[in-house]
Amino acid sequence: MIESSMKGVEFWIVNTDVQAMRMSPVFPEQRLQIGQELTRGLGAGGNPDIGMNAAKESKEAIEDAVYGSDMVFVTAGMGGGTGTGGAPVIAGIAKAMGILTVGIVTTPFSFEGRRRAVQAQEGIAALRENVDTLIVIPNDKLLTAVSPSTPVTEAFNLADDILRQGVRGISDIITIPGLVNVDFADVRAIMANAGSSLMGIGTATGKTRARDAALNAIQSPLLDIGIERATGIVWNITGGSDLTLFEVNAAAEVIYDLVDPSANLIFGAVIDPSLGGQVSITLIATGFKRQEESEGRPLQAGQMAQGDAGLGMNRRPSSFLEGGSVEIPEFLRKKGRSRYPRA
Repeated sequence: MIESSMKGVEFWIVNTDVQAMRMSPVFPEQRLQIGQELTRGLGAGGNPDIGMNAAKESKEAIEDAVYGSDMVFVTAGMGGGTGTGGAPVIAGIAKAMGILTVGIVTTPFSFEGRRRAVQAQEGIAALRENVDTLIVIPNDKLLTAVSPSTPVTEAFNLADDILRQGVRGISDIITIPGLVNVDFADVRAIMANAGSSLMGIGTATGKTRARDAALNAIQSPLLDIGIERATGIVWNITGGSDLTLFEVNAAAEVIYDLVDPSANLIFGAVIDPSLGGQVSITLIATGFKRQEESEGRPLQAGQMAQGDAGLGMNRRPSSFLEGGSVEIPEFLRKKGRSRYPRA
């Protein structure tokens, strides 16, 4: 995630284990050791209670770290100690400061054992109460996206990359001037107090690449249910310098024809010359809280270094804050209205 050089995002690593933090590529001044008195620089031993109390002990340091942020992403591999217990506390601190707070976490692979799975679900339940939007990525889902011969290290890296794409898909919409610029207030309107959310990612090449990428995103194994149940959609299309408005429209038609007509949609388009002939779409479906409450169950949508909690803070440049957004064409900015009658 850090090596991808996201613009406008500041990375912090939060851990009780000093030795583990020293191995992180994060700048030393953005490594936050929590629970110094409680753990004395050691890990949490897989105990979420220690992770929780360590974060509470370091409340002021966490407040200083997130101060001035427009948005905070809390990422963690759930099931261990520091990430499972500390992430809800960190998120709660950020949200209490009025910062839009998004949790993007992974659950353990089944082979990691029942104890980690139970701890992960307990941590997710606590995190859900302390974020505006929560995206849960089951690592087991990733097994459907890799070949049986994939090395275990590569599989874990894939889980990390899914976290990266989730953060980037949202942050790029806000921080990078593109074909269509989106105001932060629009994103906040969809993601604030949205509850459980789902994420789909799709890429494609070829003549129908934009449409195919959209189809791949909405058919992503990370989406447990259809996006038609969402009350809000944030989606971002990224392509090379040859990305056309016609292609953007083709992708939009695929997505808009599936969502609820009353859903609110926010769209961003970013040019990344390094993609060449590839188009990538990240889709975040939000607003499942009502379905959760009415059905009495949470909706489910990896592997960071277990025990780490990550902070991605969106601090927008002042020029972006002061500048006006480009007028978005009606066919791209419509609030879930389908171009065609629903069957």
